[in-house]
Amino acid sequence: MESEVRRVAATGLSDAEAAGLSKSQQAYRWIKAGIARQELAPGYRLVLGSIAGELDMSVVPVREAIRRLEAEGLVTFERNVGARVSMVDDSGYRHSMETLAILEGAATALAAPHLTARDVRAARDVNALLIRILDDFDPHDFTRLNQEFHATLFGRCPNPRLVELVEAEWSRLAHLRDSTFSFVPGRAQDSVHEHEEILELLERGASPAQVEAAARRHRCATLDAYLVHEHPEALASPHPDPSTQED
Repeated sequence: MESEVRRVAATGLSDAEAAGLSKSQQAYRWIKAGIARQELAPGYRLVLGSIAGELDMSVVPVREAIRRLEAEGLVTFERNVGARVSMVDDSGYRHSMETLAILEGAATALAAPHLTARDVRAARDVNALLIRILDDFDPHDFTRLNQEFHATLFGRCPNPRLVELVEAEWSRLAHLRDSTFSFVPGRAQDSVHEHEEILELLERGASPAQVEAAARRHRCATLDAYLVHEHPEALASPHPDPSTQED
């Protein structure tokens, strides 16, 4: 019983949450949270025995958790070295953003017919808060609320696997870049206007294809703003306009 209490405290899970997770899932959540909070920094060596001791479990579930994180790209395994938190890579950031544009656009479009007036109003309230904090800009707060805005819109997606993939890419982005808005603060102003465009489409009952195109353009615009700021030469091959792919 005491060991179970220690494990719950270490993972930061409530008793109810921990009860529904295997030890491997608990280890996965603990390591992933540490990476997202940057307590486990890029290059940090993940020693199975140390993590197992911290969580009061055997190394077997920890090894399973690390394999899962490796499949998600958050952990790399080097021969004769072991597992490490993946290094930050601009190409990885670009790939994740391009992937998220497709996945989140599709999830938002599938969710659109299932959104209630309350859901849309909740998203609009979050965007109003995003607008208010522009004058006293904190990129980390903005990123957190921005994620809340999008999660409200794609949360009703009837395909749980797609939602899982979107959330996995969000977690990967949290590792790759603490906040895109830290690098390109001017992007925040454009972002809230694009949120309004998506909300207006939802409120007037636009087609799922139109919603998907707007959500995808929005995500690609954030990536392009970052590339213009950090690597202007990288835009030699611009993203295709998803609106031209509509029926």
